[in-house]
Amino acid sequence: MGYHTFDAGRADKLEDAQQRYRFLSAEELRWALSVDGDATVADLGSGTGFYTDDVAPAVDHVYAVDIQEAMHDYYREKGAPDNVDLVTSSVDDLPLDTGSLDAAFSTMTYHEFASDRALREVARVLKPQGTLAIADWAASGSGSDGPPVDERFSSDEATAALSQHGFTVEFEAVRPETFLIVATAE
Repeated sequence: MGYHTFDAGRADKLEDAQQRYRFLSAEELRWALSVDGDATVADLGSGTGFYTDDVAPAVDHVYAVDIQEAMHDYYREKGAPDNVDLVTSSVDDLPLDTGSLDAAFSTMTYHEFASDRALREVARVLKPQGTLAIADWAASGSGSDGPPVDERFSSDEATAALSQHGFTVEFEAVRPETFLIVATAE
């Protein structure tokens, strides 16, 4: 089961590029998604749209999904690109059509929504062979950045959960504080 969400009152912290790119660069995220310019993508736990902004120029459409309307308010004020729709929703009940996404990604938010229901829902909205990229805080990390270690998942736990829900893990990397998993839907 996932844990608490990021405090929207601290949203400015999510815009610190130097800090954020230490753990996942824009280039690595776009590589993990490997989608073309016609793709429709969802950012699961989009927050302020920091990584949404990195993906939006490379695709046709992005759904920025966040459970907190306050995060969308921040993103609106910052200026969301024209091809981004802000969707206030939990990941376990996405208001998107079945098979409507070419790809989805989660950047440092998997620990917030990880559940069987959420993974079933992500599998539902992805097209067959659609890509899911997850970069998150690793349970093996020190906890000096990100959430407390006891609120994190290991890469092994995440890959096992994905496999149980019909995903095939194509790539896995464990770093000192984070992991990156790229998987495809059935």
